Amino acid sequence: MTLPRTHRDDVLIAVAGLLGGLLLWSLGVHTNGPRAPLPSWVTLVPLVVMSGLELLRRTMPRTALLAGTAAVLVDPFTPGSIVTLLMFADLAYAAVVYGTPASARRIPVTTGLITIAVTIGFLAWLREPVALLIGVVTGLVSFGPAATGAIVRNHRDAADAARLRAEQTALLAEMDRTQAIAAERARMARELHDMVANHLSAIAIHSTAALSIDDEVTTKQALTVIRENSVEGLAEMRRLIGLLRDSSGDAEPAAAPSLEGLDALVEQARTNGAASGLTFMLDDDRDSGGRLAAPVELAAYRIVQESLTNAIKHAESGEVLVEVSGTADGALTVAVSSPLGSRPGPRAPGSGAGLVGMAERVALLEGTFAAGPAPGSTGGPEKIWCVRAVLPVVDDEEPSA
Repeated sequence: MTLPRTHRDDVLIAVAGLLGGLLLWSLGVHTNGPRAPLPSWVTLVPLVVMSGLELLRRTMPRTALLAGTAAVLVDPFTPGSIVTLLMFADLAYAAVVYGTPASARRIPVTTGLITIAVTIGFLAWLREPVALLIGVVTGLVSFGPAATGAIVRNHRDAADAARLRAEQTALLAEMDRTQAIAAERARMARELHDMVANHLSAIAIHSTAALSIDDEVTTKQALTVIRENSVEGLAEMRRLIGLLRDSSGDAEPAAAPSLEGLDALVEQARTNGAASGLTFMLDDDRDSGGRLAAPVELAAYRIVQESLTNAIKHAESGEVLVEVSGTADGALTVAVSSPLGSRPGPRAPGSGAGLVGMAERVALLEGTFAAGPAPGSTGGPEKIWCVRAVLPVVDDEEPSA
């Protein structure tokens, strides 16, 4: 068994106490006077013991206090040394500050009771006012240091708790910042995909058609569509970059797309999907009671945009129907259906990110989303691909989808 390493300050206190006690003993300065029952040299025994116990004031505080109590009880039978009493007071203080929480609670109470008991006992024995002075001295070397140690320890515990709360707050703030960054990156990814994918898909399809069909008219028409989509794609990219930049006065924020732009969106899809034999229809059955909340309109617009892009890339020749219905005080329903099958001609590859983005937008608004094959209607294709989203109407204060 190895003893804990002694703190440097404890060594200094022990050495200073021992040297001070030896100096007072050599000068004949005592607390009890020459009429003590034990000779003068016995004063050095509790002094040396107390000095040794000072080495354990931090590492073994309770053991040091118990042994110091035994040593200080011997001191009244010797000529006495004030240094012995001072070192005992320091042991009582250290036992509360560095001891266990249970010791920190019990020692002040115990020393207070001992002080009261000593005062009453000496009053009953001596029946003189000097007994009160003995009680005061007992309180000064036992209860006083213990109470001071309790105050210091409470302040230290409060400081540790405040520091822990500050660290936890900083950790929570960092977690919130990380989550905010991740959410913003996901939102930017959705916006970038929805803005650019439609134009790039049209460019890919028509460039493939221009390369595969050796016809001057077809090639010219395809190049015209490619140019229009490339210009519009660049404009969309510039608007997105403008939103990401810091406001410096030279860049105006771009307005968020709304359901008022569905006609233009469907018309653009007609131009891009004409080479694939696709026709596009819009059935807008909404009430005309005013605009919905911006997050709802943005999410609905992006869902229609991505669904049309997927139809241009994957749908078989036929009609693509966009249906929008709902009221300003209810829920907005967006449905896009397209023929499902394997069509000839050029097709653009898909990554599946569009469906993920649509589902994320609907989830942010706590709506419902479904996408998958479904049986077609009479007189139409046997199977269709249907995208359907129900978006609850939210306030403008809701986060943007």
